[in-house]
Amino acid sequence: MNNDTERLARVRTIADYQFGKGIGKELFPDDSTFQLSRTKRVRQVLHSGKRMATARAKDGFFTLSIEGASIVHRLLPGKKLRVVISEEAAPFVEKGKTAFIKHVVEIDPELRAGEEVLVTDETDKLLATGQLLLSPAEILVLNSGAAVDVRAGVASKKEK
Repeated sequence: MNNDTERLARVRTIADYQFGKGIGKELFPDDSTFQLSRTKRVRQVLHSGKRMATARAKDGFFTLSIEGASIVHRLLPGKKLRVVISEEAAPFVEKGKTAFIKHVVEIDPELRAGEEVLVTDETDKLLATGQLLLSPAEILVLNSGAAVDVRAGVASKKEK
């Protein structure tokens, strides 16, 4: 097996573990390309010139671009990996602003703090992707503070 084939198998396995079985093959098609670090580790996975995901240096898990998040959103059933926010906060989150606890309407109870999440409105329209800052139990109990550190919103001009 050549290096790209091995890398593709590895990133697909990580995506299956992180987001759910079968997601890796859809998120990273056969013609995916890689941007590597100086030490030849996968830093970014690209498809058709667009960034789909970036590997976090601290743990190897992926942060998603909006393109990557839309694929995961389409494939995951129900409210899995989702933080649902109120309609009044949707325009701000869509632009890449932080999602606050007081705007959270519903949350996947199986999520853990630090995980990559999809932020949606009440009609399950994808608004943004980001990192969950607190556990679902904490978010449901607390009244104020940040819930999701939004990386990119569907209407944001640039991605972080």
